[in-house]
Amino acid sequence: MDQFAVIMPAAGRSARFGGPKNKLFEEIAGVTVFRRALDAFLRRKDVACIVIATGPGQTSADFLGEQSSADSRLLFTPGGSSRAESVFRALKRVPETIAWVAVHDAARPLVSQQLIDRTFAAALQHGAAVPALAVPWTIKQAAGPLPAKVRRTLPRQELWAMQTPQVMRRSDLFNAYERCPLPLEQVTDDVQLLELAGKDVWLVEGEERNLKITTQTDLQIARMLVAADKNQATA
Repeated sequence: MDQFAVIMPAAGRSARFGGPKNKLFEEIAGVTVFRRALDAFLRRKDVACIVIATGPGQTSADFLGEQSSADSRLLFTPGGSSRAESVFRALKRVPETIAWVAVHDAARPLVSQQLIDRTFAAALQHGAAVPALAVPWTIKQAAGPLPAKVRRTLPRQELWAMQTPQVMRRSDLFNAYERCPLPLEQVTDDVQLLELAGKDVWLVEGEERNLKITTQTDLQIARMLVAADKNQATA
C-alpha cells in the first residue's frame, strides 16, 4: 500500500471569521472543526504521518487537549507568516521515506473518505491531483478595489474552485519550493507551486459539503449539514 503524509496548516489568525474564538476550535455537534478534519485522516491506514503547522504560542494540547500524544503519527511544527511558508516548514518534517504528501485545510471539517480516496488515486495515477468544483458564477476580471473598470469576462466553463486535500509527490513539492520564482506570500494554492515548476496537475470531482470554514455563515452551514446527517441516520 502506498503511504501518504498529510500536512495540515493551522497557523492562520481567523481574521475573516470574526468571532472571539479561533475558528478551528469552534465545535460542530460537540467536536471541534480541527478535530473533525484531523480524524478524517487518522482513520486511514494509508496515512503514515500527519504534520500540523501551528500558530505562535500554540501547542499540541491546544489542538488535541488530553489526547495530545494519543497517536505516534502526529507531528507539530511552528507555522510561518503565510500559508505557503507554513506548508514548507511542515514539509521539511515529512520523512523522505514517504513518497506522497497531501495538504489539507485544517478548516475543512467535512471532507469525506470517498473524496480522499479518489484524490489519492488520481495523484498516484497522474502525479498530482486536487478536488475541484465548477464555478457557477459569471466572473469578471478587474483591478480592485471597487469601484473598478471591468477588463474582461472570464470563460466560466474553464474555471474551477480548488478544494483540499491537494496531493502530490513529496519530492516534487519540495523541489518546487526550492525553485519558486515568487515570494511565498504570493502563493495561495499548494499545487500552484507545481504549476510554476512545469508539473502537471489533475482535477477530480470535489464535494459541496467539503466547505472551508472562513466566516460565521460557513460554520452555521457545517453545523446544519451534520445535524441533517444525524436526523437522517435516526429517521
